[in-house]
Amino acid sequence: MRAMPAPQKDGPRANRDIRGVREVQLIDESGQNRGVMAFFDALQVAEEAGLDLVEIAPNSAPPVCKLLDYGRYRFNEQKKQAEARKRQKTVEVKEIKLRPGIDKHDYDTKMKAVQRFFEEGDKVKVTLRFRGREMAHQDLGYRLLERVKAETQEVAKVESEPQLEGRQMIMILAPR
Repeated sequence: MRAMPAPQKDGPRANRDIRGVREVQLIDESGQNRGVMAFFDALQVAEEAGLDLVEIAPNSAPPVCKLLDYGRYRFNEQKKQAEARKRQKTVEVKEIKLRPGIDKHDYDTKMKAVQRFFEEGDKVKVTLRFRGREMAHQDLGYRLLERVKAETQEVAKVESEPQLEGRQMIMILAPR
């Protein structure tokens, strides 16, 4: 039976979690460099100031530590990460399915949906499905996809040219 390993903490090490270090480069709360000093002296300076000793650059020689309020530091880091996630836009791939014998009105309706997807910033996968004897007239499908490409060329660029995969022809368009 083995003992459970100590849980790994995320973020920089602070105070007594900093181990295996004899000397540290200390930066005080105002950002002034206090120079290289013994680890325990730096820890004592932090306790006297009522702050935490936080390891900022652990890989440098000697490691760089800063005096700051660790709780406030973690809170600000979490706020930055949440803000970055909020600003992030995930690109979805929307699919439009067509048939070679599509009527004009149905085609126009599908193209309106494609335009809306591009306005939302999504990619569009245009799938043209062949059934039965339509496989003998693949040129009709290719012309239909070329027409889609021509109508959307101002707002979209072709990411994947029309290609036949089994009984369907696929083209991927991305917004400009």
